[in-house]
Order: sequence, then C-alpha cells, then structure tokens
Amino acid sequence: MTEIEQEILRRRTFAIISHPDAGKTTLTEKLLLFGGAIHVAGAVKSNKIKKTATSDWMEIEKQRGISVATSVMGFEYDSYKINILDTPGHQDFAEDTFRTLTAVDSVIIVVDVAKGVEAQTRKLMEVCRMRKTPVMIFVNKMDRLGKNPFDLLDELEAELGIAVRPLSWPINQGQEFKGVYNIYQQKLDLYKPSKQTVTESVEFDDVNNPELEKYIGESNAFQLRDDIRIIDGIYNPFDKDTYLKGNLAPVFFGSALNNFGVKELLDCFVKIAPTPRPTKTEERIVRPEEESFSGFIFKIHANMDPNHRSCIAFLKICSGKFERNVNYKHVRFGKMLKFSAPTAFMAQKKSVVDEAYPGDIIGLPDTGNFKIGDTLTGGEDLHFKGIPSFSPEMFKYIENEDPMKSKQLHKGIDQLMDEGVAQRFTNQFNGRKIIGTVGQLQFEVIQYRLEHEYNALCRWEPINLYKACWIESDNSEELDNFKKRKYQYMATDKDGRDVFMADSEYVLRMARNDFKDIRFHFSSEF
Repeated sequence: MTEIEQEILRRRTFAIISHPDAGKTTLTEKLLLFGGAIHVAGAVKSNKIKKTATSDWMEIEKQRGISVATSVMGFEYDSYKINILDTPGHQDFAEDTFRTLTAVDSVIIVVDVAKGVEAQTRKLMEVCRMRKTPVMIFVNKMDRLGKNPFDLLDELEAELGIAVRPLSWPINQGQEFKGVYNIYQQKLDLYKPSKQTVTESVEFDDVNNPELEKYIGESNAFQLRDDIRIIDGIYNPFDKDTYLKGNLAPVFFGSALNNFGVKELLDCFVKIAPTPRPTKTEERIVRPEEESFSGFIFKIHANMDPNHRSCIAFLKICSGKFERNVNYKHVRFGKMLKFSAPTAFMAQKKSVVDEAYPGDIIGLPDTGNFKIGDTLTGGEDLHFKGIPSFSPEMFKYIENEDPMKSKQLHKGIDQLMDEGVAQRFTNQFNGRKIIGTVGQLQFEVIQYRLEHEYNALCRWEPINLYKACWIESDNSEELDNFKKRKYQYMATDKDGRDVFMADSEYVLRMARNDFKDIRFHFSSEF
C-alpha cells in the first residue's frame, strides 16, 4: 500500500450543519475535546454570530471573520485524522454553507429534540441529496423535554427525505433522562446530570436480561424493551453500504452540552464514515489515490481590515500529495504557482504545512489569483464541477453613487461576486445590474466593502422580484419565443447564461405551464 493510500484510509472530512441554536457549536467543541485539543472548549463559542439584535454589523463581520478563519479544524483521534468544517448557522450566510458541503465527504446534522427539523436544515439536506452525501443525525438536548423519539424519527424521514435507523436509543428524557442504550456497540451508557462525562458504560448485549432493572428501574426497563422490539420490527438493520450511498441516516441521541453521547457518535463515525471519495471533473473522475496532485478552491475569505488586504483561499485536496514550495498549475490562468506558506488549521492554531493529503483542507494566501471553483493540479487541465449557486431570495439594483469611480465599482463588484458574496445579474431590457443575496445583511456587507476596499460608493434601489431561474431547453424555437415574450424579465448571470427573473409566484407558475419544453432550474448547477 502506498503512502498516499495509507493516509487516505485515515482521513475523515465532514461538516456539521444545523439550524441556528440546535447545538452545532457545542458539538464541535466536544468533538475537539476528544481529539485532545482540550484548550478549545469554549473558544469556538465566542466567535460565532451572536443572535442579538446588534445593529453594529461591522462587529458581526469581525465575529464572522474569526468564525470563518477557524471554521476548518483538524485533529487526530485514535489513528484517524479528522477534518471538521464548522458552518455558520445564520441563514444570511447559507451560500457559504452550501459551498462548504462541496468540500466534505460526509455530514453530521444536529437536530434539537424539542424543535425537530427546521427550515434551514431542510434546505441543507437538499444539497446533501443532490450530491448523495452520507448523513448522520445527532439528536441533541435530550436532558430537556422534547418530542417522542419515534415521532421525531418519522419527522426526520418525512422532512429530510431519507430513511433513518437509530443506532442509540434514549431512556426517557428531560429531568428523567437516564442515558442511552447504544444499539451499535450493544452497551448501556448511563447519564448522571451532575457529571460532565458518561459515568458508566455497561456491556449489555441483551435488553431482556433481568439485570437491566437494576440500572434503570422497572418502568424504564419495560419501556426500553418495548422500544427496541419496535425498532427491530420497523427499521431495517443498519447497512453501511446504504449509508455510504446517501440513502440511510444513522441516528444518535445525546446532550452535547453535558458531553453525553458525543464519544459514542464519534466512535461510530470514524468506523463507518467514508474516506475521501472520488471527485467529478468536467474531463473525468479524479480518484484520491492517484499519484498526481489536484484540488479546488471552495471558499475565499477576504479580510475586513483594509490595512492588510490578505485573503485566504481554502483548497480541498482531491488527489495526490500537496507539497510546500512545489510548482502547481493554476488551470484558469494556465500558469504555474508555488506556495511558500500554505496553512493548516489545527484546532485554533494556524500552522504552516509541508505536505497534505486527499481530504485535507489547507489555506493558501491569496493576492487576487483565485476565485471560487478554481483548480490547481500537477499539470493536467481539470475543471471541478459542482459548486452551486442557489436562486437568491432578495434582489436590489446596484447603482454607482460617484460617476468618477465607475471603474473601481465594476472591479469591486466583479471580485466580490467571484468570492461568492452574492450573485450579479444583468437585466437585458435596461442593462441595469441586479444583485441577488440570501439575506439583507449581505447588502450592507457589500456596500461597506466596496467603499473601504475598492474606494467605490454604491446605492441600492428596490426592485420587486420573486425568484431567479436559470432556463434551458432542447427546443430552441420555444426558447427564443419565451425570451421574446418575457424580454423585460430576462437577464444574464456572470457566466452569460440566461436567467428568468420572475416577479411573483403566479408569473412563474404560469410560465412553467405555458412553456412545457423549458426547464427551470433553481440552482446554477445543471
């Protein structure tokens, strides 16, 4: 077995996603604790977006700046190298999360036992389904009262569109929470509210053993046996292949805050989660074990500090071995670049790396060379697919406030769009530029950055739009007819593709009814 193959087998790269406040940050902290990065607990929390009504959004940007820079964390556990990508839960930065999902091999979804599946989680799950990413679910906050576990499993299946299989099962909840029965490892994990760790784990391969009453009491034992019988009756046995194909989600229960159930999740995760997987490019499928290096940029983080215009481009390594100070080909520019200070994010400490393997994520100092989706290779021309842009939710016209600075404004808009801050559409009817975002916050961020980084002033003008849809058709006559009839609603995106800007749900529905041969897409990846 080659060195690269050995390193690939050790790698687990995954993202933790959830609705805000479901406990994602706490879970990340606890996973880092088990990775021996003990000084991190509590540190992750301070740099998240606080859900306060802070009008000082510059402050939010600073907090988010830290959050983004430390959102890739690597640590060793047992003999595995684990890379966690922590994603912002705040929906104004959902695009950031969508792109992060293109760089991981699997996902852990955190669900609050009381709230169940929330809107943000549903949207993120669509991306996982689109990419057939294997998913695990951690039901958090079991030490509080919440939904009945069986009802919650039904909700997960219905809302997330995936089959589930519990691999641990809660014994009661809230004040009466006694712990979980670990179905995967066949043991009993007992919970003591005063302690910060699992106080007792008992090997227990048969729940019908009368010893059970001794640990959890008569009524809980009766209930647990009944539940396990139902689980075995309703759910198919756990099958690793079905999980790896993205069709089955194992479910664990616990309380991240009390450090309960997290180690069990991690122990199962490292055994069943996928190693770095092959990646699709426009030319061919790239396999991680190939000798030749390749990787793509999935995120660029620009610094808000105008004195230090340092950007970091996040590179996901797809194949071969990356080495410091070696020349690699920047495919879009067709030129060779080498990096003297690539960084790895090792649990809060940024350190220069000499080498990295498939599955790893490294930061490259960027002086304007990169945009999202760029490819670096050992020499071959490859173009990685699948960094989607989703149809934005909010739209505004962007207008130049200072006619002397139109050049700076164009440059600024182009670079910010390359960075993936928002999407730009050009209206074909009047030639005006429309900016589409996921949340209001992004408009403020764009305005601030144009002024401070590009010395350009802009103002926003309202526009009433419902959705932007990318359109295509095999029937060119119908496509031309559609574009003529909807001329004032037609625009192009930054890659010059046709986009239909519907101003209401009704207009969109009628367009889809009237033009059967046209396909309407709500994400740019089709």
